[in-house]
Amino acid sequence: MRGIDLREHGSGNLGATNTFRVLGAKVAAPVMIFDVLKGWAPAALFPLWDTSPLWTWALAYGAAAILGHVFSLYMRFRGGKGVATAAGVFLALAPLAVGGALVVWLLVLALTRMVSAASISSALALLAALALSERRPAVLALGGAVALFVIYAHRANIRRILRGEEYRFGRPRTPPAPAGQVNSGE
Repeated sequence: MRGIDLREHGSGNLGATNTFRVLGAKVAAPVMIFDVLKGWAPAALFPLWDTSPLWTWALAYGAAAILGHVFSLYMRFRGGKGVATAAGVFLALAPLAVGGALVVWLLVLALTRMVSAASISSALALLAALALSERRPAVLALGGAVALFVIYAHRANIRRILRGEEYRFGRPRTPPAPAGQVNSGE
């Protein structure tokens, strides 16, 4: 909408964090909301429409939404890292666990000012909350798969954190740079 292809700026990622860094909060907020809804709607609503008695279809729809966000067919299989979309899926499947993960995300972000550290920590917190509260093994399994994927998707961020070079939220923004040329987080 602003004539900027996010794949060519900042981290090159199509998620809300890169949108925030490149285009600002007014553009990033709707992106974040849409990414959460992109996960929530299939997991919460599609099972109501498919008339199948199997609740596990919600898992399949949710997993498909996450994969579709990360490996977007419309963007040559490049998308975001799936954190917000996964949050939407689990908001539909296990909302209390998502609440705990959100608290961890906010706390880690406040302490480190690193979205990547907050995302990794919240994925692990979600898995822990599911392990403590979830009675459906398939939901716990999806939570485990998502946590592993979030860690894998943030492997470059983890290396930058270990080197002390990870982008910290709140640092003054600079004009958009070509993808890969800025030490960016998410």
